[in-house]
Amino acid sequence: MKMPKHIVIVIAVIALGFSFFSNVKAQAPQEATQAFLDFTAFGIKIQANATAEARPTENVTVILTLASQTEVHVNYFNLSIFGFLNGTDRVLMTNKSDTDFWLNNTSRSYNWTFPVPEWVSGRAYGEIKLVHLAIYGPAKIDYEEFPCGFYMTNVENVYLEGLEHQFSDLKQEYEQLNQSYRELNQSYRELNQNLTDALQGNANELDNARRVTAVLGITTVFFVATTLYLVFRRPKEYW
Repeated sequence: MKMPKHIVIVIAVIALGFSFFSNVKAQAPQEATQAFLDFTAFGIKIQANATAEARPTENVTVILTLASQTEVHVNYFNLSIFGFLNGTDRVLMTNKSDTDFWLNNTSRSYNWTFPVPEWVSGRAYGEIKLVHLAIYGPAKIDYEEFPCGFYMTNVENVYLEGLEHQFSDLKQEYEQLNQSYRELNQSYRELNQNLTDALQGNANELDNARRVTAVLGITTVFFVATTLYLVFRRPKEYW
């Protein structure tokens, strides 16, 4: 039985949709990580991907891949990842090691997750140590331990952000207090000016009162003196 053409088109569209979402879902974990190391030397290639950014107490995922370009025997391998307390003091956050295995133009991957300790901030640092034997046909070359370091996940400094937020709040409170101080200072100046004006007015009134009192006193003394003079100068009567 032949299916109608429009049904075939609908089925094809649905199939393409499922395929697209499956690819997106499969790629999602890769979007959460970033490549930080791609190192090739001495017959072996080392790649390291890790979470791009994290915060203290959050998890970081590391994907490490060792791939050989020839026949390689790994005697010892170790990756140590360090964080920095308060951005300065180095502290070991995690490490992964393995020993005694062969890579014959093959690869080996390690995938693990660890939490970022509190008070850690800044770029994490990965340090690789490797001892291996590379076989190039009849030639066998032993490679002693060599260090390989690289910076990786950026740990956000949430404590500095908290301090900045507190500083912003304190700055806002300071500005409000400063504004209140300016308003109070202005009110003080106005009250001081009013008090000065009032005292000056009272001083002027007091000075005027003193002057009037002095004039009245002088006038009274003159009047009393005049009265006494007239009394004593009055002619005596003889009987």
